[in-house]
Amino acid sequence: MQASPIHIPTVSNDTDWDFCFHLSQQAKIPAYQKRDELYYSSGSGESEEDIKAKEEKAVGYMALPKEKLAHSQKKITQLIKKKMNTQANKELIRCVILSRIIFGEEHWKCAQALASLAYGYLTLRGLPAQAKKHAESAKNTLLTWKGSTASNKEKKEILEALVMLYYTLGVAWLLQNHGREAYFNLQKAERNMKELKELYKGGVRKLQVSEKDLTIALGRASLAIHRLNLALAYFEKAIDNVIAAKGDRTLDLVSLYEEIAQIEQLRRNHDQAIQYLEQAYSICVSLFTEVSPQTAEASALLAKAHAMSGEAQHRDAVEIYFIKSISAYQATLGPADYETLTTIEEFCKWLVQNGEKQGE
Repeated sequence: MQASPIHIPTVSNDTDWDFCFHLSQQAKIPAYQKRDELYYSSGSGESEEDIKAKEEKAVGYMALPKEKLAHSQKKITQLIKKKMNTQANKELIRCVILSRIIFGEEHWKCAQALASLAYGYLTLRGLPAQAKKHAESAKNTLLTWKGSTASNKEKKEILEALVMLYYTLGVAWLLQNHGREAYFNLQKAERNMKELKELYKGGVRKLQVSEKDLTIALGRASLAIHRLNLALAYFEKAIDNVIAAKGDRTLDLVSLYEEIAQIEQLRRNHDQAIQYLEQAYSICVSLFTEVSPQTAEASALLAKAHAMSGEAQHRDAVEIYFIKSISAYQATLGPADYETLTTIEEFCKWLVQNGEKQGE
């Protein structure tokens, strides 16, 4: 079973970011610097009360950006729920600008907002080039600050941001077909996740990047660098985690079973691959019935897995599952649909090859 290549569009310019960035240059000075300026610029004739009033006024100016930041952070969650991804990404940009105004661009809070923006470009927009650019911008600040944290709470937040940052870099590299760089960054995310769990004493609250997402990404990166046994171990772990959390009939398992079957095929364990695909097919039938595009796809993969075994006893199964797949596609997507025609073509090729072998 050959994995389809992943194509993610990229753009060379990030106009939303550039526009907001230039606006932010007009108000980059953080609150603590504004207070210092008040002291140095005040004349000797000013009373202590005058200086105090000016300081309170300067701090008051920061209330509006802080309120806007809190509002944007809430709005992002709502927009994502509504699948308004582009708008959510613009709010993430706004959060970076506001964080820069409030904290200063060298502060870890600003780097945290940049890491969130990078993750947004990856997961909401599918733009790995932008994701990498903003993740790299955040990395040095977070790493430097992590070494001099004053509290456990601050260290936890920085570690969470580092998990998200390295996961973003890893998946972005993977989407651009750089398996080694992907694996290297995802390993760092895994180490930071482990450190975070130790700080939380095992009970980590819900993170932006789940342990399941990270495990799957590590499995895919391992596959990309041809470390099949390692990839298998990561996918087995991901499957166990999903079953423990959601049971053994959840849709989340279908893609995992299909991917782990591909690994087993590469390891030439065809019977094991067939077993995984049978589980995926069974879940699709129970969730979508036999006549559905999802079940049609699972059936086609099962037919090809039986065919790949090359054993005579699997020939009947190949024919049965190809016919089921074609029938389901025709009933749901129509006889002229691309998936229908592609599956018919694959079945015909197998019939020709199978006929040639029988004639020898």
